[in-house]
Amino acid sequence: MSLPRVLIADDHAMFADGVRRLLEKDYEVVGFAEDGRQLMEETKRLRPEVVVADISMPSLNGIEAARQLRAADKRLKIILLTMHEDVTFASRAFEAGVSGYLLKHCAADELLTAMREVLNGRTYVTPRIAGDLLQVMQRRDGEAKEVQLTPREREILQLLAEGKTMKEIAAVLDVSTRTVEFHKYNLMEKTGMHTTAELTLYAARHGLVGL
Repeated sequence: MSLPRVLIADDHAMFADGVRRLLEKDYEVVGFAEDGRQLMEETKRLRPEVVVADISMPSLNGIEAARQLRAADKRLKIILLTMHEDVTFASRAFEAGVSGYLLKHCAADELLTAMREVLNGRTYVTPRIAGDLLQVMQRRDGEAKEVQLTPREREILQLLAEGKTMKEIAAVLDVSTRTVEFHKYNLMEKTGMHTTAELTLYAARHGLVGL
């Protein structure tokens, strides 16, 4: 019987290799990605059953990559393995469709448990934040709907937060600078922000980027 196929995404090569060594006994590690855009490409090419990814990756963060990957394939299981204990990030992650959320300093056994859980169709959240996460999600259900950004707006927001220029963003996304400016204007209109610095703070405050 073939082993479940796993793709690992993390911009720290040594950490990614440690995850590989932990998983390779029970899973087939089919590849690695160093940023969110490479993760998108490699997932399409390699067709893993599970993706284990960091949140704070260049170009496209793990939460936004998860959102787009799940939109393309609802069967794909995604586990985020991150330093972010802030439940805002965890809440965004589960809204994006991830199946598991755990912290990088967790015990090795916890990642193996999470892998088993998600492959059996369940979700897994590290006990360290589970109680706080439940409270946040319950509270959010009772609040007014927040600003809704499109996938392209979230991509541009992250690239702006990384300090990229309009021209650099246009090159990354293969669009015109005028298109980037249009989306930036929409971001400012929707969020009520007036400068790139304010947009960056907005993104960090709402867990849309890992800074």
